Amino acid sequence: MADTAPADTIARRGFMLVLSSPSGAGKSTLTRALLKPGSGLELSISVTTRARRHSEIEDVHYRFIDQKRFDRMRDAGELLEWAEVHGNCYATPREPVEAALAAGRDVLFDIDWQGTRQLAEKMADDLARVFILPPSMAELRARLDRRAEDPPEVIARRLAAARDEIAHWDEYDYVLVNDDLQRSLEAVQAIIAAERLKRARQPGLPAFVDGLLSEP
Repeated sequence: MADTAPADTIARRGFMLVLSSPSGAGKSTLTRALLKPGSGLELSISVTTRARRHSEIEDVHYRFIDQKRFDRMRDAGELLEWAEVHGNCYATPREPVEAALAAGRDVLFDIDWQGTRQLAEKMADDLARVFILPPSMAELRARLDRRAEDPPEVIARRLAAARDEIAHWDEYDYVLVNDDLQRSLEAVQAIIAAERLKRARQPGLPAFVDGLLSEP
């Protein structure tokens, strides 16, 4: 009997997995859980014009650049998405993402609906969008309160922003209610498994199938 290649050796194009949610819905916790060693996911590292904080590491938290370089990258079309927040610019460089996808690696994005919309405009075929909802607004408030990180006025602003963010849920491919962290993690992992098996993401399939059909 002729040997055939195991399925995981078939050439595959990576994809971009976006997680979006209002603050407090669990996106950051899910992101950390998904990025454990062996997951096959890597986190997209943004560039920013903001000054580096003492606790931050270059090429781990951000890539820190000056405004002139940011402007050159933006004007040259080298950014997949960008935004200005509180006078500082943040963006996703195109080149490292495209290199990762071409090499069959999957890239995880922790961005909001505005950044997701920009990604969809540029690379829709490579994108899988997941929106995470809280089980209720009362529970979302309780989670923000339990953090004990922000004063009441900041929490009020976060809740107002959450309503705006939630209003864009229907721009996403998958939507889940995070009422149980483990169940939500398993749901996102199932999404990842399904996205990796899409025919369009496996350019090596035709050659593999031709090999199967050529066997005696």
